[in-house]
Amino acid sequence: MTIQLSALLSTDAEIIPFSKVDSSWRETVEQATVSDTPPSYLIFPHTQDALGKVVEYANENQLAILPCGNGSKLNWGGLVKNPQLVISTQRLNRIIAHAVGDLTITVEAGVTLQQLHSVLQPHSQFLPIDPAYPDKATLGGIMATADTGSWRQRYSGVRDMVLGLSFVRYDGKIAKGGGRVVKNVAGYDMMRLFTGSYGTLGIISEMTFRLYPIPEASQTLLLTGKADSIYNLAKSLRQSGVTPTAAEILSTSLVESLGNREEMGLLLRFQSISESISEQIRQVKELAQPENCHSQIYSDLDEIKIWQQLQVSNNNSDLICKIGILPSESILFLTKLNEFGIGIVNLSSGLGKISIKKEGLKELRSLCQSHQGFLAILEAAKPIKQNIDPWGYNGNALEIMQKLKQKFDPNQIFSPNRLFV
Repeated sequence: MTIQLSALLSTDAEIIPFSKVDSSWRETVEQATVSDTPPSYLIFPHTQDALGKVVEYANENQLAILPCGNGSKLNWGGLVKNPQLVISTQRLNRIIAHAVGDLTITVEAGVTLQQLHSVLQPHSQFLPIDPAYPDKATLGGIMATADTGSWRQRYSGVRDMVLGLSFVRYDGKIAKGGGRVVKNVAGYDMMRLFTGSYGTLGIISEMTFRLYPIPEASQTLLLTGKADSIYNLAKSLRQSGVTPTAAEILSTSLVESLGNREEMGLLLRFQSISESISEQIRQVKELAQPENCHSQIYSDLDEIKIWQQLQVSNNNSDLICKIGILPSESILFLTKLNEFGIGIVNLSSGLGKISIKKEGLKELRSLCQSHQGFLAILEAAKPIKQNIDPWGYNGNALEIMQKLKQKFDPNQIFSPNRLFV
């Protein structure tokens, strides 16, 4: 199909014929799509108004859009069907407003987490998320994929940090939800709706985040032992008064990669004043003593390194997946996971990330679903996603999601086929 973009020539956007884009973009888009022909253009709007004009043009001409930021998570989830325009928010990278005293910041969607923290650090503030590919991930992409990471234990998910957002609708108009202050309850909760929407309802263009002070001190405690011991310790910790900012249960292979020869591990990060950290670590060790668990404390660069090692990569496996399971069943899941790969599960939420061989998908997905959870494929070779449903969703909310998709995107131009609808 030949697409003429003459109507957009005066728009403040860089429009590149897809045949002329660099190889990294071509490979990224190829892995994320299923199409008889490649997209026609890669477009970088420089302003939110320009983004709106591009989307308006696409809607009027029934052109399917693949929205993205830097493309680091473009291959997560389902394969997008026949996109004709790839629209990147990479150039929408302005800091709109930073209310230092109110601990809020408003940014455009193309701002990277790395860029944000360089702005916040002089003010001793930070945004507590640790997503995959933190050096490349844009804030719009992090929100669209709900990629929080281990700090979820203390600070909850991305959706709980977003106070307001702007997004471009199917007709090119800019809509807003929430606001720039913490106390804002008016209107429909667009922030939660767009978190994890994978670019299927509209294109996120601007967000306001709740910020937090950088803690005075930080230490991480690694506890390793037999599966039954870690199960008992995890149960005790959930019922205790200790408040780690991050808490992950580690599979056997992951524990071994950290230089230990134990069945399972529990990694706890404490960030507060030094006295509080010492007391909480003492309490945890006291709980762990009857379970004969080994302990090791990490500080400074060693602490940073050990959390970086938990970024689950493909590890020569076929699939990287996000899972959810009842927290009480996480040890059972990780024990079964040992047959197929490695992974981590959050102590309190039961959310986790795993890297597995495809042979384990059916059994592990069934185990999650039988315990009120899910297993979704994030990254996998294209042929795998063409033959296996990445989401495996069997809940009762599909009809609601289809109605939302129809309302927000009546002409089905945003990321067709990427999510459930």
